[in-house]
Amino acid sequence: MRQSTITREEALELLKKYNQEEFHIRHALTVEATMRHFAQEYAADELEYWSLVGLLHDIDFEQWPDEHCTKAPELLRAGGVGEDMIRSIVSHGYGICADVEPEVMMEKILFAVDELTGLMGAAVLMRPSKSFQDMKLSSIKKKFKDKRFAAGCSRETITEGAERLGWSLDELLEKTLEAMKASEEWIESELAKHI
Repeated sequence: MRQSTITREEALELLKKYNQEEFHIRHALTVEATMRHFAQEYAADELEYWSLVGLLHDIDFEQWPDEHCTKAPELLRAGGVGEDMIRSIVSHGYGICADVEPEVMMEKILFAVDELTGLMGAAVLMRPSKSFQDMKLSSIKKKFKDKRFAAGCSRETITEGAERLGWSLDELLEKTLEAMKASEEWIESELAKHI
């Protein structure tokens, strides 16, 4: 069982040291919540570990976008993050900006949901309710197929993520939508505390 070497409070302080923009903090909290949701199903004894990997996965992106996943280890080590967690965090950039391949389930889920939560976050803003609660799988699939929508979110990475997990694309979309629905209220309340 993998254990966290830092607390959530320490991880939040570390995140906010390098991230001030609401967009980046929201994304970090969203991926944290999504990873926690998946951990409840697949690795309840590693819930905190999965959550903190999600929270810290883009620690270097706001200030060093051209060094994404290469600057992160230095920042994370300085903040007291263990090597297992650093490896897991860096693996989400595999094939894009890192050569550390996602191997365990948690890393594969992070790889798959990082881009997908971005796409879903953009999709929810288009809804009259601005909420995931009334969002259907069919509307996510429609946005996914429209390459002009949230063009910065790599469909190839999302598809590869599903394949690495041995899931259909629909299964990944549905499970992630469930996570977003379950976490939506928590994300909003956490965001209000931290921006």
